[in-house]
Amino acid sequence: MNLTDYPYPSTRRVVLGKRGAVATSQPLATLAGMEMFWAGGNAVDAAIATAIALTVVEPTSNGIGSDAFAIVWDGKLHGLNGSGKSPAELTLEHFAGMSQVPELGWLGVTVPGAVSAWRSLWERWGKLPFEQLFAPAIRYASEGFPVSPVTSQAWKRAENVYLPLSGAEFAPFKEVFFPQNRAPAAGEVWKSQVHAKTLRAIASTGGESFYRVELAELIAAFAADTGGLLTLADLAAHQADWVEPISTNYRDLTVWELPPNTQGIATLIALNILEGFELSRYPRESVESYHLQIEAMKLAFADVHRYVTDARFLGVPVELMLDKTYAAERRQLIGEKAITLAHPGLPKGGTVYLATADGELMVSFIQSNYMGFGSGILIPGTGIAIQNRGAAFTLESGHPNQIGAAKRPFHTIIPGFLTQDSQPLGPFGVMGAHMQPQGHLQVVVNLADYGMNPQAALDAPRWQFVSGNNVLLEQSVPQHLVSALAERSHDVQLSAETKLFGKGQIILRQSGVLVAASEPRSDGLALAI
Repeated sequence: MNLTDYPYPSTRRVVLGKRGAVATSQPLATLAGMEMFWAGGNAVDAAIATAIALTVVEPTSNGIGSDAFAIVWDGKLHGLNGSGKSPAELTLEHFAGMSQVPELGWLGVTVPGAVSAWRSLWERWGKLPFEQLFAPAIRYASEGFPVSPVTSQAWKRAENVYLPLSGAEFAPFKEVFFPQNRAPAAGEVWKSQVHAKTLRAIASTGGESFYRVELAELIAAFAADTGGLLTLADLAAHQADWVEPISTNYRDLTVWELPPNTQGIATLIALNILEGFELSRYPRESVESYHLQIEAMKLAFADVHRYVTDARFLGVPVELMLDKTYAAERRQLIGEKAITLAHPGLPKGGTVYLATADGELMVSFIQSNYMGFGSGILIPGTGIAIQNRGAAFTLESGHPNQIGAAKRPFHTIIPGFLTQDSQPLGPFGVMGAHMQPQGHLQVVVNLADYGMNPQAALDAPRWQFVSGNNVLLEQSVPQHLVSALAERSHDVQLSAETKLFGKGQIILRQSGVLVAASEPRSDGLALAI
C-alpha cells in the first residue's frame, strides 16, 4: 500500500494517526466519535456515539428505528447481528393479491434492532457511561445542525416518495421530516426535539424503554391504531445475536463478512471465483479486469438471491456456498462474453457505515432504515422512524426467504473486515443496497490486486451489476471501457448518479499507524489522533 500513490482525482487524502480514528459519511457524526476519544473512551464508545449521531444528522439513510450489524476486533473477531424479526402475527394472508411485500407502510416493518446493537456493544466493551454516548446526538437534535449537501439531495428526492402518502400512519412522519411540506435545503438548520427526547429516554434506561416500557408501548399502540402487526411481545422478544464471522482468503488478505441473513457472503463467493484469475496481469482500467469482476459478482448474486435468508431457513449451508471446489466449477462459466442470465448453482449436498479504531479495538458498524427513510411510519412524539426491512422478503412459494412470522429477512447491510496473517488490518464498508457486496469486492480488488491506498481504493471508478447483463458504470469510467464492455455483450449505461455506486469508509492499521479514509461520493470525513 503506497500512501503517496494517488491515481484518481480527489480533494481528499488518507488521514493518519496512532491513538484513534473515525471514518463515516457525516462530518458531525465523525466529530461525535472523536468526542468520545477525547473524553477517554475507546473505539467501541466512539462507534456507538457515531451511530447514534447518524440517526439525527443523516435521517435519509438510517434512524432510531433501524437495524444494525457490527464486526469487532479485540484480539479476535466478534460478529453482532442486530437485525429484527417479522411480527409473530404476520401471515401470508396479509399479502393476498400482492406480487411483492409493500415497501411503504406497516406490512414491510420488522422489529428495529439498532438500539439493541448499541447496548450489546457497550455492555461488552464500553468504557464511558452509556448516557454519555448520546450527548452529541442529543445536542444536534435539540440545538439543530446545518443539513449537509449530499443528505439534502437525498431528502429532496424523498419528497416524491413520502409527501404523496395519505393515511393516519404516515402523518407523523411527514410532520417531523417535512414540516414545511418540503425537504430542508443544504445549509438549512434542521432540529427535532422529539428525537432529542427519545434519545434521552433510551440513554437513561439503557435501551430498555425501546423494547419493554414507555417507547415500546407507544410503538405497539400506534401499530394497533393504524393497522400494524408489531406488538409489545414482538419488541420484548427481540435480542441482538453474537455470531461467528465468515471469511475467505483472497491473495494475501483474509476478507471477513457476517453470515446470513446478510448478503455479505456474496462478496466472498465472488472473490473465490476471481481467485483463479490473475487480475494484476491487466491494468485496473481494462476490459479484462472489469469483465471478470462483473461476471464473478453476477454468479455470486445468482446463488445468494436463491439461497440466503434467516440462518434458520438457509437454502444450502454456508460452507457449501464458500467451497473452493464449487468456486472453481462456477469459474468455468465465465467466458469472453457476458452471461446473459446467471442461474444459481447447485452446491453438492438508504444505509450508513462507520469505522473506528484505537490501539486495541477496531469496529466495523453499519445501520440502516432501508430504501432511504424506511417505511414512512414514525411513532408520534418520538422521532422513531421505522425501517421497512420486511420488503426484502419474497412472496415466492417455497423460497427460503419467503415471508413468515418471527423471521429475519434477507439483509442488504454488511460490515466488512480485513486481516492478514491472522493480524488485523481493519474495518471497511460500502453502503448502498445491492451495491454493498459489489463495493466490497471492488475495494478488496483495488487493495489486493492493484496495491492502492485506502483513499485511492475508495475514489476509483466503480461499476454496478444490476440484473441480466445490465451494468451501470460511473461517469469517471474511461470511454474506451464502455465500448469494450459493450462488445463483450454487457448492456452498459453510464450514470451521473453517484448515489448508485455506494458510500464507503476504511481504517487500516499499517506498522502501528491507523490509515483512515472516507468516501468522496458522500459528505464524509475521516479523522485520526
